[in-house]
Amino acid sequence: MMKKIVVVGSSNTDLIIKVPEIPRPGETLLGGEFMTFPGGKGANQAVAAARAGGDVVFIASVGDDSYGAEAIKGYRLDNINTENIKVCKGVPSGIAMITISERGENAITVASGANAELTPADLEEAEEPFLEADFMLIQLETPLETVQKAVELCTELDTRVILNPAPAADLPDEILEKVSIITPNETEAERLTGISVTDELTAAEAADALHKRGIETVIITMGAMGAFLSDRTTGTRKMVPGFSVEAVDTTAAGDVFNGQLAVSLAEGRQLERAIVEAHGAAALSVQKLGAQSSIPRREETSNYLEEQSK
Repeated sequence: MMKKIVVVGSSNTDLIIKVPEIPRPGETLLGGEFMTFPGGKGANQAVAAARAGGDVVFIASVGDDSYGAEAIKGYRLDNINTENIKVCKGVPSGIAMITISERGENAITVASGANAELTPADLEEAEEPFLEADFMLIQLETPLETVQKAVELCTELDTRVILNPAPAADLPDEILEKVSIITPNETEAERLTGISVTDELTAAEAADALHKRGIETVIITMGAMGAFLSDRTTGTRKMVPGFSVEAVDTTAAGDVFNGQLAVSLAEGRQLERAIVEAHGAAALSVQKLGAQSSIPRREETSNYLEEQSK
């Protein structure tokens, strides 16, 4: 049986320009190819979970424009339940302006649009998906009061919460103490703890600080180094290596990691194995351009992991 995942988060359209390098403040660069792709952290994670084999309900907010309509159409093609996506009249859908360098680095600016209209009341109307879900996956591109309401609902309904605290932000203990698993990158971990994460030792220090704020499982993603796992239940504290690949576009790598992680855990994999599978999906994604267009399907990730194990 497919495991149920509810994703609460943003839906954007990504407007992408490829450039030789990321421009400095005040600098104008003549770019190359311009492309439009569906994106948004919430949407990327919903698509990643669906393609990994999850039964996904996506709770989001879009505008009553062509971007919103196309986004919903795309989610349905991935068999994502869109019944709880709100369409806001007179409000534009979220837009992300993304600049990508020849080395695969990116700089992103987001206009939230309808994402800012997702309210706690919208979540109360969608209580059933929370009740049925094995995990809820949530990020920080929607209002903080909505994030807080989502984790409160999960606490009431005994649904486990995976929080990807991106983009980086300060968070109150009222939210963090209700989180089962947190998945910051180095920048986000430093924002939450004040500890600069540069290696395994500092990752462990940041994980301890997050444990003290009530979180049982901490997974700090560290790019090419892999991910540092610290789990209080099992006592596991170790770096889980990733896969070395040549990146074309890293835009959705973290989102793919989180979507795959949620499905792998919901299907009963141990934390370390779930992280390896998440690494595999993310490694495939960075080798293609775009956010959702780069997200692998379950069989692709399985084949890739099998090849890497030989």
